[in-house]
Amino acid sequence: ASDSPSSFTDVWIDGDGGMRCKTTTLSKEPKDIGDLRIWDFDGSSTNQAPGGDSDVYLRPAAIFKDPFRGGSNIIVLAECYNNDGTPNKTNYRHHAKKVMDEAKDHIPWFGLEQEYTLFDADGSPFGWPKGGFPGPQGPYYCGVGTGKVFARDLIEAHYRACLYAGVNISGINAEVMPSQWEFQVGPCEGISMGDHLWMARFLLTRVAEEWGVKVSFHPKPLAGDWNGAGCHSNFSTKEMREPGGMKFIEAAIDKLSKKHDEHIAVYGEDNDMRLTGRHETGHISSFSSGVANRGASIRIPRHVAAQGYGYLEDRRPASNIDPYRVTGIIVETTCIN
Repeated sequence: ASDSPSSFTDVWIDGDGGMRCKTTTLSKEPKDIGDLRIWDFDGSSTNQAPGGDSDVYLRPAAIFKDPFRGGSNIIVLAECYNNDGTPNKTNYRHHAKKVMDEAKDHIPWFGLEQEYTLFDADGSPFGWPKGGFPGPQGPYYCGVGTGKVFARDLIEAHYRACLYAGVNISGINAEVMPSQWEFQVGPCEGISMGDHLWMARFLLTRVAEEWGVKVSFHPKPLAGDWNGAGCHSNFSTKEMREPGGMKFIEAAIDKLSKKHDEHIAVYGEDNDMRLTGRHETGHISSFSSGVANRGASIRIPRHVAAQGYGYLEDRRPASNIDPYRVTGIIVETTCIN
């Protein structure tokens, strides 16, 4: 550790599911998370506290390297706590961490597929003809070439920022709707899934600033015959990943089928606009599962069915989920209850 000044930027989730950050200078480089101070902010300005008792405290939860400033600078994902030591109403990590600790012997792994849509500063989809529409869906998914992909330079910068920061990003691709993209994060164990997905979102939103582009995580950003945006959640336990694991996968799906409404309640705002039974979705009011079926609630990938072990994919979560809530309830339903 060097004694030259460096910075740490606290990132947190605000009262509207958005992200905020602030930076402080450190006189010397921290050796671990315990060296970082607990900082506070004005929660009445972030919809997290009333004006009369507005201090909200930032407890460091996960450290990443700062890809914007480089060197020994760091970005810290922080949890929000109230003045009396209770978790802030926006802090879903606190409960999820308890759940993950309780289920740690199952070694739960996740991989989340984050879809999102890019917009101009004026609110129209990035790269779309002004006042008009691009051609119908077809050439855009995993597309290459002008007129098929939009903002690849921004997406590439985000990918490199994640790799530099230490986010466990596992891939990127252009999606079905023009100016819609996806990145995947994982496999991550337990609570680190939420940490890494939130940091990847922060880096995306922050990188997009440099281009004057807005990022939307809304599950149906445009009405009409355009795909919505989801956050497909891949999940496995130690038992599912070992030979013979299929019976554990099937048992988990059976448990999930009995808690459909409870899961939908935390699987994203406006998800009803996306889960219509069209555009590669199952209908929001019914639970279904199947091998290689992209219209099902839960999909068992074909190679998993063939080898008899692996993981399942919950296709219900929307792009705007809080990953702590989703990973938490999946573990609660399948491993604890």
